[in-house]
Amino acid sequence: MQKKVEDRGKVRRENLQLIRLERLFDVVFAIIVWRAITLFPTPTDKQFGWEQIGPFLSANLGDLVLVLIGILVVIVFWLQNNLLFGNLQATDNFHTIISILQLFFLLIFIKSLRIGVELEPSHITRTLESLTAAMVGVASSLGWWYAIKNRRLLSPEVTDQYALQLRDRILAEPLTALITLPFAFVNPTLWEVSWWSYPLVVWLVRRRRRTKMQ
Repeated sequence: MQKKVEDRGKVRRENLQLIRLERLFDVVFAIIVWRAITLFPTPTDKQFGWEQIGPFLSANLGDLVLVLIGILVVIVFWLQNNLLFGNLQATDNFHTIISILQLFFLLIFIKSLRIGVELEPSHITRTLESLTAAMVGVASSLGWWYAIKNRRLLSPEVTDQYALQLRDRILAEPLTALITLPFAFVNPTLWEVSWWSYPLVVWLVRRRRRTKMQ
């Protein structure tokens, strides 16, 4: 009887912990959006007019790009986080630690994007962006792998096949980031094009899993 009470208490705590973890992610994402908006340049009285809009935007193109990139990154990672957490019924301490590390790497990734916008594109800035993106993906993949192992954190309605499909999709992200690394030392344009290898990486990862299952 005592064991059942303790188990119910543990399940309740882990359910509440997942809710708090989701709130933490939402707060951080909201702060990133707010920070991106505060970086948006404010025109002076002389620049506030239809004739001055073009020159004003051209003069502040770097800041505008940073704002757009920051918002885009938040949208992408929030949707991914919502998808993964939406298929969990609870979290535990180890999974929470991995998730917070993912947030930490995400903030470093945002910082690397700002450095890449403010400085001239170089192999150093591109390498930093690729490495930090890879770290975000690795943390996300590790967290999901831990959650689906023996279905320890999965919701009952989530099938094993769907869980593996999500694992393949998430694993493709850090792999793609690592693929872009060599191109950072070759050419900035090739580095940007190399990110489009993501669909191919997803297909290869899924094909490898199907081959192992046969």
